[in-house]
Amino acid sequence: MDIRNLLEQRILIIDGAMGTMIQRYKLSEADYRGERFKNWPSDLKGNNDLLNLSQPQIIKEIHKEYLNAGVDIIETNTFNAQRVSLADYHMEDLAYEINLEAARIAKEAVRESGKPAWVAGAIGPMNKTLSLSPDVNNPGYRALTFDEAVNAYYEQVKGLVEGDVDLLLIETIFDTLNAKAAIFAIKKFFRENPQAKKEIMISGTITDASGRTLSGQTLEAFYTSVMHAKPLSIGLNCALGAKEMRPYIEELSQIASCYVSAYPNAGLPNAMGEYDERPEDTGHYLEGIDLYKI
Repeated sequence: MDIRNLLEQRILIIDGAMGTMIQRYKLSEADYRGERFKNWPSDLKGNNDLLNLSQPQIIKEIHKEYLNAGVDIIETNTFNAQRVSLADYHMEDLAYEINLEAARIAKEAVRESGKPAWVAGAIGPMNKTLSLSPDVNNPGYRALTFDEAVNAYYEQVKGLVEGDVDLLLIETIFDTLNAKAAIFAIKKFFRENPQAKKEIMISGTITDASGRTLSGQTLEAFYTSVMHAKPLSIGLNCALGAKEMRPYIEELSQIASCYVSAYPNAGLPNAMGEYDERPEDTGHYLEGIDLYKI
């Protein structure tokens, strides 16, 4: 069934976090390296995207757990899988391959589960921002150019689409200019490959009680900045729990001309950086959000 048709009928459920699921495996440096990267010159522990190549069975197991729980959409394990972020591990040239394999793993998990689901290619925010200077003494300095961001995202999109994802999800946006680079890269790829066109989902991050993104935009300004992409959905994820996110999701539903998504944390972290909120509490906070269909 076409995803838009199904969205007219019911709420679709997306999977949960990938990083915390990987943490449960308590992987060592050697586990991250696998056989192929055992002699890599830099540390690799923590490079979760690399696991698509070194431990693909683990990533597939995680996808299947979510599928068995009843989700409709699973995300590829590619949150940092573009060459800008992979440079931290000197793995820039593996960006395309990591995205390609991540998409294939997710699609295989869906096929093997026997459950109907869509695979969303996860496109994260990068570890460098286009709107903010990393140097407090030089506010005009940028560690990245717009064209460099576009090229990195284009390579990621190419790998995801050629790996056969069903959707593209630009997520955890804290700098809208980075998101614009991702949108530009996607549109460029589809202009060159019109037969491969996919729906786009967009999800931003409100960083605190001010209701603004890290780069200073209000929710309405954020939406206005990305609405030209004509996304399937616009939403919020990360930073806030469901209770704190509720008013912003309600506001977004009043101004968005597309479907709205909510992907909250399990509440806010405690003093130890851990999350105490139980699943039933999260579900309760999400219940009865006042959404306005436009």
